[in-house]
Amino acid sequence: MRHIGVAERRARLALRQRLVGAARAARPEEVAGSLVALHGTDPATVYLAVGARLTDAGKTVAEVDRALYEDRTLVRMHGMRHTVFVFPTELAAVVHASTGLAIAAKARAKLIKDMTTGSDGRLTEEWLAEVEASALAALARRGQATVNELTRDEPRLKEQFTYGAGKSYESPHTVSSSLMRVLGVEGRVVRGQPMGSWTSSQFRWAVAPPHPELPAAEAQCELLRRWLAVCGPATEGDLKWWTGWKVTEVRRALAAVGAVAVSLDDGVTGYVTDGDVDPVAGPSSPWAALLPGLDPTAMGWQERDWYLAPSLRPALFDRSGNVGPTVWWDGRVVGGWAQRADGEVVWRLLDTEELGRDARDAISGEAARLQAWLGTTRVTPRFRTPLERELSSG
Repeated sequence: MRHIGVAERRARLALRQRLVGAARAARPEEVAGSLVALHGTDPATVYLAVGARLTDAGKTVAEVDRALYEDRTLVRMHGMRHTVFVFPTELAAVVHASTGLAIAAKARAKLIKDMTTGSDGRLTEEWLAEVEASALAALARRGQATVNELTRDEPRLKEQFTYGAGKSYESPHTVSSSLMRVLGVEGRVVRGQPMGSWTSSQFRWAVAPPHPELPAAEAQCELLRRWLAVCGPATEGDLKWWTGWKVTEVRRALAAVGAVAVSLDDGVTGYVTDGDVDPVAGPSSPWAALLPGLDPTAMGWQERDWYLAPSLRPALFDRSGNVGPTVWWDGRVVGGWAQRADGEVVWRLLDTEELGRDARDAISGEAARLQAWLGTTRVTPRFRTPLERELSSG
């Protein structure tokens, strides 16, 4: 069994995650294709993650908008772990079949139960089916629409039911918002253009582009193979966490794609794709990067000690485990960054081990590169972390 140590894992990360200058991409489609998925829970993350990996970062907003809303080569949809991501459009069928179907079935059953119980039986499954068909037809006519616009076409979407009746968390829920979330998980609608700028979290909805229905096992193999080619070596735990699958599904897919076991540090077993066992040479020189909160590299693995020291986590993660903006040097997280009220990008090193003048200069250069394309735009992460809050208020 070949051993892949930390140094080689960091080399693979730099090249395959397109973080070193020579590996940067010309178009957002290349970035998304290389990373498989871009976290979309915070809309700004998509742009910041792409901008960090483009050769011409100044084109970030225009190019991402083009790919998402004009060419439709990228799509924002629910994916792994019931989370919103941006995927290459050709992966929509794979993501839906591999991760969405099981989640969607549970989400619909829960909505029907909550809605029926919370309305004393007034709102039924049959009633929902009728309203749903009407709403989807209206959405198809409009092309894109907000929930408010859809309720004008189908007023029954404004009906309410009581969620958690008699519980401490009892609250009124509107059919429209609950239904659109379920339709999103089912892959029947996707998020369209935002209501405001690229940092806005308010989106229009659109009917999902048609895609073939794939067997779940086949789709799982394809998704795992793509992800492992970018993030391998990875452990079973990493794969289970990233996909949200059961461990039996992970093991079945690993076997089906012919994944090869390798040894990692501390006697841990990892996996790479067949043909990816040979040593990988690292970048020709050390590199720096400023990555946003929820960046797919920082959130790519469950076990992160090989690139993120445990001592840094309290400052860089929120209480739910969401990573904030990070500063990288030569394959490991060494600090964090933020924007002040006037838009200035500021950063702080937390891990200064072996960091000299060259490292600080390179990080300063990346901060200036980020500042240049952000201009006057102010980005506040959706999930605030201790260091980000401290830096932004300084």
